[in-house]
Amino acid sequence: MKKVIIFLAVIVLLFGGIAIITSMQNSQKAEGNMFKKDKLKPATVDLLDDPNYQNVILPDDLKEKLDNKEDVTVYFYASDCVHCKRTTPTLAPLAKDMDVDMVQFNLLEFQQGWNDYNIEATPTLVQFKNGKEEARLVGEQSKEDFEAFFNEYAKE
Repeated sequence: MKKVIIFLAVIVLLFGGIAIITSMQNSQKAEGNMFKKDKLKPATVDLLDDPNYQNVILPDDLKEKLDNKEDVTVYFYASDCVHCKRTTPTLAPLAKDMDVDMVQFNLLEFQQGWNDYNIEATPTLVQFKNGKEEARLVGEQSKEDFEAFFNEYAKE
């Protein structure tokens, strides 16, 4: 019986050690991150170096732009959203190619965005004109649909 208890204790210590090391590695990766948070969700840490997720906007910055009645194209996504992971590699380069400044709002890290902007699903693309919502595109879409959205709402 003692051998079983010792064996279980060793297993618990190993898993505990692995959890601590993983947490420390994620903390190191997240240092000085664009989200200006001390702790990030693992799914967000995985995307920190992805070139398709670099035009991040923070909640206060988005609020300021909207309060100043600016035009803003916002891509609301969640780092752990399967649909976002399929959409972003098409949408981010398309926005860049079309010269659309599409900012990215991470709903996994900033949960209040769900309520603040009435987001029901991710991915969601919203065009604000003069600080007010003008158009919205929800869910996975074709490249052509995103292109049409940008042409109609985001291009000057």
